[in-house]
Amino acid sequence: MEPQPTLGVIGAGTMGHGIAQVAIANCFRVVMCDQSDELLARGHAAIRAGLERSVAKGKMSAFDRDAAGLPPRAGGPRRR
Repeated sequence: MEPQPTLGVIGAGTMGHGIAQVAIANCFRVVMCDQSDELLARGHAAIRAGLERSVAKGKMSAFDRDAAGLPPRAGGPRRR
């Protein structure tokens, strides 16, 4: 089994969380950082909402969404 590719995203704003979401949907491990926990939590929430929409439209399974490894709620731990 090949190792899962990793993508680093700096900034969890509109572009950052969009890039991260596409990478997650394509089986990348994503490491995202931003200036504050609040901004990072917003980015996680936006990714989670986008993944939920993909599940609702049948483009992604709930299993794949859950395998994304996002923190269970906004304000998850921030790596420094």
